Amino acid sequence: MTKLNQNRIIDSAFKYFGIFCTFFGLIVLAIFIFNILAEGLQRIDWDFLTNLPSRRPAKAGILTAWTGTAWILGLTAIISIPLGVAAGVYLEEYGKKNRLASIIEINIANLAGVPSIIYGLLGLEIFVRTLNFGGSLLAGAFTLALLILPIIIVATREALKAVPKSLREASFGMGATKWQTIWYQTLPAASGGILTGIILALSRAVGETAPLIVIGALAYVPFVATNPMDEFTVLPMQIFNWVSRPQHGFVINAAAAIIILLLITFIMNGIAIYLRNKWQKKVNW
Repeated sequence: MTKLNQNRIIDSAFKYFGIFCTFFGLIVLAIFIFNILAEGLQRIDWDFLTNLPSRRPAKAGILTAWTGTAWILGLTAIISIPLGVAAGVYLEEYGKKNRLASIIEINIANLAGVPSIIYGLLGLEIFVRTLNFGGSLLAGAFTLALLILPIIIVATREALKAVPKSLREASFGMGATKWQTIWYQTLPAASGGILTGIILALSRAVGETAPLIVIGALAYVPFVATNPMDEFTVLPMQIFNWVSRPQHGFVINAAAAIIILLLITFIMNGIAIYLRNKWQKKVNW
């Protein structure tokens, strides 16, 4: 057998291995979603969305959980987006390319892969104990903002790198300053990539449980939070609490809550794809 035939066999084997891996993942995901839908859809109704938690599965609802998730999502976005985008713009457009910049870049990339429980311990020490925020929404939002900041910074830098240099040079050629070039040309051109990174980062924050458990978020909250200093719970914690109970009714409730959480995540990802495509159509390089 010639070397050429061996390479063709290897190529063909790798192709079918890739197809197998793809379908394996899709089949496992389909089985998971089918089981969740089969158990949870029967439980979703208006009462399930508007009832407070209860010791009786039939009367338990997710009002405090989904409102807490909305609070956490909003506060985390307010804290993390300006900081992350500003840091990404500075590092990419203003920062000097030297050894210090390389160290910072490597550390930010590594921070994106740090386990979320580490951010929980950091949030417990800084926000809960040092700043005396307690187990409040604000402490949870700051902790999750720390968690997703590296993702937003990396996404912003990659989106800015993708903008052609000719766009900046044309702006400078017209007499624009560096800030005017960034604000009116570079950022609008990179907005699609930045926005996609932000929404995917927020999608991760929505599903996080470990750091919130560490900072003292509660599994049972009998009231709806009305300000950032209130105690809270979120959908992942409510699900965790229900699946740990022996009654089958709570397992059905957990499946229904998982459907709501998946729905929120799918909607956010759908918005990200729509906005990215919309912005890309506007940009003509």
